[in-house]
Amino acid sequence: MVGLFLVTEPEDHFFLKVLFDRIFLPRQDTLNTFPANFIPERIMDKITLGAMPFMSVMPTLLVGANIRGKPNYMTAAWATVACMAPPMVCVAINKMRYTAKGIEENKTFSLNVPSVKQVVGADHCGLVSGAQEDKSEIFRSFYGKLKTAPLAEECPINIECRLFKSVDCGSHLLYIGEVVEIHADTACVTDGKPDITKINPIVYAQLTYFDVGKQIDKAFSAGKKYRKE
Repeated sequence: MVGLFLVTEPEDHFFLKVLFDRIFLPRQDTLNTFPANFIPERIMDKITLGAMPFMSVMPTLLVGANIRGKPNYMTAAWATVACMAPPMVCVAINKMRYTAKGIEENKTFSLNVPSVKQVVGADHCGLVSGAQEDKSEIFRSFYGKLKTAPLAEECPINIECRLFKSVDCGSHLLYIGEVVEIHADTACVTDGKPDITKINPIVYAQLTYFDVGKQIDKAFSAGKKYRKE
């Protein structure tokens, strides 16, 4: 097993090159090629990867917004719950995206949860911009209480939102929406709540789509088995 050094000096890249040579070019004499002032702090099994917007897994969603009276959908993964009471969700959208214009125009939007059956259409909505291609017919649209937030009929779950606030984070705007209503296929509801096993949503990670997979344990319950050694 090869140990990795955590270093803080500018010679990091040089060290990694030398380490690579030591592993893959064992005949090359690199014993004397480390900088004289190179001192590893300690050996550990982790390496630093630099600052990046990383989450292990994310949902695959379709953000719906009316633009000049026509429904438009874009694919997004940077989304999550924002508040319990009142119920709010949020999604991060690049400032240059066409969909952002619709959210600003109507102060409403929707988050639509596609199932694995809609992966082709859902991904297509992220490949083309509504500014160049009319995406209003990729999914059948209907409207709820707000009348201006298009909801994709084929998606088993539709979250209808009124814009609460937008936060300028830099490259992206974080749109926080108050949930006005959730529309759900009756076949995907258990005990009055959306059932993830019936929805079969698309999980996004590392430029790849996955399904949910099997249940491994119960939240707020598995931890009760913990015992200090």
